[in-house]
Amino acid sequence: MSATKTIKKIALKKNEIISDYALAVESREDSLIGRKEVFMGKAKFGIFGDGKEVAQIAKAKFFQNGDWRSGYYRDQTFMMAIGQLTSQQFFAQLYAHTDVDAEPASAGRMMNGHFGTRSLNSKGEWRTLTDMKNSSSDISCTAGQMPRLVGLGWASKLYRENPALHDFKDFSINGNEVAFGTIGNASTSEGHFWEAMNAAGVLQIPMVMSIWDDHYGISVPQEYHTTKESISEVLTGLQRTEDKKGFEIFRVNGWDYPALLKTYEKAIKIAREEHVPCLVHVVEVTQPQGHSTSGSHERYKSKERLDWEKAHDCILKMREWILESELSTADELDALEKEAKNKAKKARDNSWKSYTSEIKEDLNQALELIGKAALSSDNNKALQQIKNDLKSALNPFKADIARAVRKSFRYLTSTESEEKSRLISWYKEKFDKYRDEYSSHLYSESDQAALKVDGVPATYTDESKLVDGREVVQACFDALFDRDPRVIAFGEDVGRIGDVNQGFAGLQEKYGEVRISDTGIRETTIIGQGIGAALRGLRPIAEIQYLDYLLYAIQTLSDDLATLQYRMKGGQKAPLIVRTRGHRLEGVWHSGSPMGMIINAIRGMHVLVPRNMTQAAGFYNTLMDADDPAIVIESLNGYRLKEKMPENIGEFKVPLGVPDILRDGQDITLVTYGSMCRIVMEAAQQLSEIGINAEVIDVQTLLPFDRNQVILESVKKTNRVAFIDEDVPGGASAFMMQNVLERDGGYFHLDSKPITITSQEHRPAYGTDGDYFSKPSVEDVFERVYQLMHEAAPEQFKKLY
Repeated sequence: MSATKTIKKIALKKNEIISDYALAVESREDSLIGRKEVFMGKAKFGIFGDGKEVAQIAKAKFFQNGDWRSGYYRDQTFMMAIGQLTSQQFFAQLYAHTDVDAEPASAGRMMNGHFGTRSLNSKGEWRTLTDMKNSSSDISCTAGQMPRLVGLGWASKLYRENPALHDFKDFSINGNEVAFGTIGNASTSEGHFWEAMNAAGVLQIPMVMSIWDDHYGISVPQEYHTTKESISEVLTGLQRTEDKKGFEIFRVNGWDYPALLKTYEKAIKIAREEHVPCLVHVVEVTQPQGHSTSGSHERYKSKERLDWEKAHDCILKMREWILESELSTADELDALEKEAKNKAKKARDNSWKSYTSEIKEDLNQALELIGKAALSSDNNKALQQIKNDLKSALNPFKADIARAVRKSFRYLTSTESEEKSRLISWYKEKFDKYRDEYSSHLYSESDQAALKVDGVPATYTDESKLVDGREVVQACFDALFDRDPRVIAFGEDVGRIGDVNQGFAGLQEKYGEVRISDTGIRETTIIGQGIGAALRGLRPIAEIQYLDYLLYAIQTLSDDLATLQYRMKGGQKAPLIVRTRGHRLEGVWHSGSPMGMIINAIRGMHVLVPRNMTQAAGFYNTLMDADDPAIVIESLNGYRLKEKMPENIGEFKVPLGVPDILRDGQDITLVTYGSMCRIVMEAAQQLSEIGINAEVIDVQTLLPFDRNQVILESVKKTNRVAFIDEDVPGGASAFMMQNVLERDGGYFHLDSKPITITSQEHRPAYGTDGDYFSKPSVEDVFERVYQLMHEAAPEQFKKLY
């Protein structure tokens, strides 16, 4: 079986072909068993890669060390074929095993079918990515993997074309790495797919995009999804020609093993050597178990379609081809199939045993402690019932244990005993453990975490120049690019003209188009470029031209970038800096300040809101020393305001989560950020003229928010507080209020009700008057604060009107 035999111009050892077949059978058995495990209640949900085994094995043969995958939740066979997933790990993820060694893709945090390789060691430091086969961490969102895929491929182009990066061998070997994408045919209807495909064609990146086409999207047939019912036919306009760059497009049957091998060999060679993106449309794919464990495809597929799928099952067709080619006998294949299925069953059993052993240990301890606590309690009967209910639970979860223990505390309130104390101590210890298992790593926990970067004050001399604010950020970026060849910047109008506000003015000419580049109008894939590049060790600054354009990319930021460290429990990081500008301008579409939406959608990223360009520069310096992703929102109306140029422009750092007291006062604390700082400071000056002494605090960052309780200390002094911003009512102002009054206990120190001063509920109207009557003005702040002081001291502060 070890001799090489040429089959239809494909030279493979027979034992390699047979091994491929065995893997396909094992993976299929994993899927079949997985569905049963869900129905037995041992797992919550199942979505599997059955029907795609042979195509994924063929593709995997040309996946090399250093390459990257950005796929979706049906790629289990591919992950097994590249040696990054075992059947036991497959079941560990199905059961949500929280041991990162048992389930390295997510430590039980993501449902089955979501894969990722660990780019970082236990300290959060980079491993040698060119020595391993890499998979970016999956997300469930339809087509959500596409923006990141662009960045993964683009990084190879940067590593190849920038000589200064050629020594970074841990991340790339001359840009030879290919980015492998996968998607289902129905998901190609999503805008993310179309934007990413266009971006890849423009950028000419080494990307191989596979589309698994099983003719359906859950219950909806192809005719409702795709024009002409063929995505490759629709995309023929992307095909490159002799004089115009574009894609190479391939179409191949998903059950044709030799044709799949030839197709992928050719496509990947083109991508790797020529940096030309390729599309592989894999048609006639089947889905034997339907979409997921939530339903049955027999409900919506005709008998004729179901019969066709059985006849064209890729494993059946591969078996037929093996027998026709005389590579094995039916008896040998029967024995091999039996062995592969037994291997899958053994993996399930081992995985379940490993998963439940820890739970059983916690269960037995909880039962013993509840039982002992019951003996010394007047509520012995109720506690024994809780114990018995827990003991009789079928396949108990940690939640069942925690629920029982917490319910026990209700019946022990009047009991003081050593047994009760032991139960409480045990629960607290377990709660800390469970917190680590389910709630750690929302942000970086490495030594390079942004919260661990110390502040460095900006320094000035008598000769420090007074310049436009834009010149401060431009000088900061110049210093960053000069210091680190990994730093890149890109976005609409960033390159040739140096961005619309000149923050990158002259830098493309100085550092080259490879490092500072323009993009098309495509915010989602601008962010995707940044994510992929950051995953591959670069330090990208992705610019979204205006704050309201962030809405185009909020799904990618929220579902992909912000959750990355969390969903892999620190296994990957993408320290992307998103630069934008906003708050005040003119009109409905350029002056919104949707901060509440942003801070609630992208937990896992830092949100920095500098009041001027010097503070913004300090944040950029801080972030470049850190490994967290962040968004920096510069004040749109501050670029031409004068600021002193720091002498240490590339070194000073503004720490995160540390508010800045802009003005001391004793009567009321005014909390704000960004462009509103100037409005509030002017109002505070006018209030001082009538005897109201306001303390003004710039929070500087919303995520994190006031780590040292600076605002609380101010409220203790003034006993009054107002939260002021340009968001709609209930937006970021409510967020700030909750943190100060509830989290920090500021309510206890108030002598007057807390207030918020915000924009109107609608977007701002156009023009100077539209701005004045839509957003908080100096007069609004003055009058609301005055009214609060009038309520407190009506004789001193008479009613205004």
